[in-house]
Amino acid sequence: MKKIGFLSFGHWANHPAYSTRTAGDTLLQSIDLAVAAEEIGLDGAYFRVHHFAAQLASPFPLLSAIGAKTKKIEIGTGVIDMRYENPLYMVEDAGAADLIAGGRLQLGISRGSPEQVIDGWRYFGYEPKEGETDADMGRQKALEFLDKLQGVGFAEPNPYPMFPNPPGLLRLEPYSAGLRERIWWGAASNATAVWAAENGMHLQSSTLKYDESGKPFHIQQAEQIRLYKEAWKKAGHTREPRVSVSRSIFALVNERDRQLFGRESGSSDKIGMIEADKRAIFGRSYAAEPDQLIKQLSEDEAIREADTLLLTIPNTLGVDYNVHVLSSILEHVAPGLGWR
Repeated sequence: MKKIGFLSFGHWANHPAYSTRTAGDTLLQSIDLAVAAEEIGLDGAYFRVHHFAAQLASPFPLLSAIGAKTKKIEIGTGVIDMRYENPLYMVEDAGAADLIAGGRLQLGISRGSPEQVIDGWRYFGYEPKEGETDADMGRQKALEFLDKLQGVGFAEPNPYPMFPNPPGLLRLEPYSAGLRERIWWGAASNATAVWAAENGMHLQSSTLKYDESGKPFHIQQAEQIRLYKEAWKKAGHTREPRVSVSRSIFALVNERDRQLFGRESGSSDKIGMIEADKRAIFGRSYAAEPDQLIKQLSEDEAIREADTLLLTIPNTLGVDYNVHVLSSILEHVAPGLGWR
C-alpha cells in the first residue's frame, strides 16, 4: 500500500483557458478539490508555497479551511520556504491549523529555492547573520520552529499579567500535540536529506534534485532516500520515517487527456541550473495508456522506495478535470502497481 496525494502549485492568470482567473478562484477551488479528493479516496492534499508570484503563498488560512471541511485526508505543504518565516508566529499558525484539522497537518518545509525576486526574504524583514548564507538562515529558522513545536515553556511570565498564568515558563499557544512529528524537509541534495533524518523530519523529495552523480533522476533520488533511511536509523529515532516523492503522471484514458498531455509521452529527464552554481536534474513526466504507465512506473526506483506519492496537478484546468486525473490513477494505475 502506498499513500497517494496531490500537489498543487496554485497558479492563476487571466487566461481564457484557465479556470483559475484570480487568487480567489485558486483558493476556493483548492478547498473544493481537497474535499473531492477525500471523497474519491485520495490520502493527501498538498500545496506549494511561493512568494511574489500568482501562486499560493500564505498556506495556513487555506490549510485551516480544508481542515474544517474534511475529515480524513492529510493536509500539507510542499514546501514552506523558511527564509521568509517568523518561526514563533509560524508555530502559532501551524498549531491552530492542526487543531482545526484534528491533527492531520503534514507540513513540508525547506531552506528555500530561487524565488521570483532577488533576496525576497529581505522584504519580509529578514537577513542572514554575519557569516551566514540565506540557506543557513533557513535551516536555523527550521530548527527553531522544530524546537518551539515541542511545547516546552521558554518565556519568562509577566508578574502582573492581564490574565492568570500557569506556573513556570510559558510556551506558545495554541499547542498541538504530535505536530512536531509531522514535519517534513524538502531536500534537494543527499547531504540535506541526511540532515533531515538526523533532526527527526520526514523527507520530501521533489521532481528535481542536485545532479550529484550523472545517473538518471529516479536512481539518484532512490539513492538519496536510502541514505536518508540509513541516517534515520543511525540517529536512533523510535518512530518510522516517511518519504514522499512527487511526479507528474497522466493516464491517457480519453481524447481530452491525449490532447492535453499526449505530447508528454516521450518525456525524459532534463538538466538545468537551479542556481548559478547548482546543476540540477529534473525528473521526467509520465503520460501514457494505463497499461504502459504501470510498466513505466514499476521501473521507477524512487517511487518504490517512498511510502507516499504526490501527483502534481494542472490546477488551472479546474476541479472537475483534476478529479478525473486523480481518479484515473486510482482506478486504472494504482491497483496494477500494488499501491491499492
